[in-house]
Amino acid sequence: MTQPKNPLHGFTLEQIVTALVNHYGWAKLAEQIDINCFKKDPSIKSSLTFLRKTPWAREKTEALFIATKLYQQ
Repeated sequence: MTQPKNPLHGFTLEQIVTALVNHYGWAKLAEQIDINCFKKDPSIKSSLTFLRKTPWAREKTEALFIATKLYQQ
């Protein structure tokens, strides 16, 4: 079933975090979303672990991805 109005459809959390890191870099991403997994010894793996366990942080990350329109590239 397709979700044409869902801009996150077809993107994994790993793809979202990777795109944000490529676009902003870790330091700027940490300024945009103030969470330790982006500030202290950041990595894709540790960020994914935290975001999967923390719904509010995941929502902020997904919202930033949509706001920066990285899904349209």
